Amino acid sequence: MHDLLLEKSPDLAPAQLLEYGKQLGLDETVLKDNLFAMPHKLEIDADVKLAQDLDFYNTPTFLINGRAVIGNRPYSYLKKIIDEELANAGK
Repeated sequence: MHDLLLEKSPDLAPAQLLEYGKQLGLDETVLKDNLFAMPHKLEIDADVKLAQDLDFYNTPTFLINGRAVIGNRPYSYLKKIIDEELANAGK
């Protein structure tokens, strides 16, 4: 489902989500129950609030030792930041 959601984003209205679930052969009753009951709403709301409090509005955003890395970055870029932070840790 994850890959399909990324592929179809931003077309993620409830009706579309149900259709995607059907395409994947998911149990429609379970999907509807989870989609509309929102059993994880409190956790999601807490994550959204944290992102807003940190002024993060882009996906993905990583924090590496407090440094924000925004956007889809290649491994080499992330490694460079990690190496810099490791080098600065001993100072």
